[in-house]
Amino acid sequence: MFSALTFNMQNGQLWRDECPDNCPVDLEGTARFLLSQDADVIFLQEVEHGYEGGAQQNPPPGYEYLKSRLTAYDSVFAYPVPNPQEIPFGLGLAIFSRTPLTSFFRQDLPPADVTFEFGGTTRHPSHRLLIGAQTEIAGQQVWLLNTHLQAFFMIGSSSDQHREQRDAVEKTIRDLSGPVILAGDFNCAPGEGVVRQFAAAGFQASQTTEVTWRRMPFVLDHIFFNSALQLKSCEVIPTLTSDHHGVKSFLEFA
Repeated sequence: MFSALTFNMQNGQLWRDECPDNCPVDLEGTARFLLSQDADVIFLQEVEHGYEGGAQQNPPPGYEYLKSRLTAYDSVFAYPVPNPQEIPFGLGLAIFSRTPLTSFFRQDLPPADVTFEFGGTTRHPSHRLLIGAQTEIAGQQVWLLNTHLQAFFMIGSSSDQHREQRDAVEKTIRDLSGPVILAGDFNCAPGEGVVRQFAAAGFQASQTTEVTWRRMPFVLDHIFFNSALQLKSCEVIPTLTSDHHGVKSFLEFA
């Protein structure tokens, strides 16, 4: 049995009810939370801060800090395609694993052809991202995939109307063989068909009922796995180190 944790870390920004949008960044607090979970595999979203104009810091400071603290882990990281109309929220994906990572890939997920208003400006959505790598656990090769999809409910639309990102992820997971874990922030509002779509592709969600986001009572964060794996237990882990909670699953080979 091994454990997997997915966590949208909101670039290390703390959560306080009285100032949800103006809390300080505390990467050490993020690192302590991750270390306290003692997970074998960690999937992180919003590792870095996004900036107006699409600037991206290199080397990525949040990822570099976490690497310096999670010294027992191998890791990979990627930014999405820069967007000059980026909104200043978190971005960037990382995977940390106690066992070495190989066969890293990144897949750019297309933005929808829509516009929305933010900060008094008309904008187009950014590309989103899927990253993946393999690792060996108990003598078996396991694919680890991490993604962060567009939150269409925040821009007056729905991922059921704009399925391009979901469909691209589904095609990729269908093409992989052996044990596969797909984790991340799927930004699925109640009623949207993300969980049903991946279930039809042979991927079960570890839990679908307990809220994972503080801002709205939504289940946004998931760990999916295929039939080569089976779930032993799952828990949603409240934390004040982000506006999301962690989701931790214990899995074993079927």
